[in-house]
Amino acid sequence: MNTINIPTGFHFPAEWAKQTAMWLSWPHKEASWPGKLPLIYPRYCEFIKIVSEGQLVRINVAGEQMEVFAKQQLLAAGVDLKKIEFYHFPTNDAWCRDHGPAFLVNYETKEKVIVDWGYNAWGDKYPPYDLDDVIPTKIGEHLGLPVYYPGIVMEGGSVDFNGAGTLLTTTACLLNKNRNPHLNQQQIEGYLQNYYGVEQVLWLGDGIIGDDTDGHIDDITRFVNTDTVLTVVEQNKNDENYHILQENLQTLKTMRLLNGKQLNIVELPMPEPVVYEDQRLPASYANFYIGNAAVVVPTFRSHHDDKALDIIQDCFPDRKVVGIDSTDIIWGLGSFHCLSQQEPAV
Repeated sequence: MNTINIPTGFHFPAEWAKQTAMWLSWPHKEASWPGKLPLIYPRYCEFIKIVSEGQLVRINVAGEQMEVFAKQQLLAAGVDLKKIEFYHFPTNDAWCRDHGPAFLVNYETKEKVIVDWGYNAWGDKYPPYDLDDVIPTKIGEHLGLPVYYPGIVMEGGSVDFNGAGTLLTTTACLLNKNRNPHLNQQQIEGYLQNYYGVEQVLWLGDGIIGDDTDGHIDDITRFVNTDTVLTVVEQNKNDENYHILQENLQTLKTMRLLNGKQLNIVELPMPEPVVYEDQRLPASYANFYIGNAAVVVPTFRSHHDDKALDIIQDCFPDRKVVGIDSTDIIWGLGSFHCLSQQEPAV
């Protein structure tokens, strides 16, 4: 077990860097989509189909029975199974962004390593999570990659990267006492720098209403190149998210990158509120996945869907931007970015 710092030269690449694969954990937990689990599979498989046109998709399943079921769903969606690999690594839930491996690369030596952060289901909200917590190590052992253990709780959805030394996160999540109560902000920054290979940590405040992760960054602000972020804003001043997102926008305007430059800020609308069974769901266009060939964006049957897709397309001129209806998927309180984790190519 490696608990030492990762060797110099390794870093967590930006999501738009070339990828070998996208990792997923097949959704199977009824309690995550109560009454709706069967409804999510067509859109989930559509997501896989689009991403697999540009790279492998590697899926964790509990065993043979789940693999057979998954293949049936994928074939029904027209997915080319030659682009899909299954791994019999059972999970508690489907949120691979948070329990999956963090892949770091050294482009000079062509090496890749895995960081296995601690995982406690967003502050012990949804036990059990013992199977999810060991997924990075299982993948590392299978791929023959070194695995490093920082020994603290960290989720992939709580951090975003520009690939040039800067990491973006939120105080609402990383400083929450249900994660690492023994660490202060400076100490957490040290872990982020050591185990993600970054030089600079930029902090926003709160996340959106309905987000049970305590404010993951991938629902509010995302890097789209080394010095540009997309950030969601709410136009309706009476909406609960209005002041939260305005505060984050003003904070972004004060930030400076390592080279002293201001961020280029592109504003992205929020969809109208998505409410199901009297619960406000964390619907956000920022929860998109950047694959080699396409950017997959959740849509919500909103008047703002097309505008959001156009704005994101302008940010990715070299990739097609595809919207997929996430109205049923968001009942699980996450969407395409939350469900996935990229494996960079070296």
